[in-house]
Amino acid sequence: MKKERYIQDSSVIISRVMLPGDANPAGIVHGGVIMKEIDNAAGVTAVRHTRRICVTASIDRLDFHKPAFIGNLITVKAGINMTGKTSMEIGARVETEDLLTGVKTHLASAYLTFVALDENNRPVKVPPLKLVTKEDARRNREALARRTLRLSEKKKESECQTDNRRC
Repeated sequence: MKKERYIQDSSVIISRVMLPGDANPAGIVHGGVIMKEIDNAAGVTAVRHTRRICVTASIDRLDFHKPAFIGNLITVKAGINMTGKTSMEIGARVETEDLLTGVKTHLASAYLTFVALDENNRPVKVPPLKLVTKEDARRNREALARRTLRLSEKKKESECQTDNRRC
């Protein structure tokens, strides 16, 4: 098994100015553009943690709190909350900054699950996390609870597909 890794060693902060091609005719940035930025930052975090190719397995709880507009700076902060055998949960927080006023706003949050792959595109074990702070431990506990819920929902969906009387 690979050596434990610290959360801060794989965390990333990625920023990008929103341009007219990122928005609708009213100048509001498309949700899909924000989603792509979240997925990109989380993907970089996963690869930095594992030093392997990683793929998105799921996105949970993508909540938009405020809109972003053309000219805003979008910043995505991503870090690993929990590692499993071959997967990891990554939390992402998106902020928007009006560059003319300096006002920053919490735009969105999401939880993503990534899976690390080997040379044959098969899942491979990921390094465990070294939890250092109380905040690390809290985020890890909450991620484990979300994982339990995700797996339960996935099991129920599978049962419904094979026998709709179980739905």
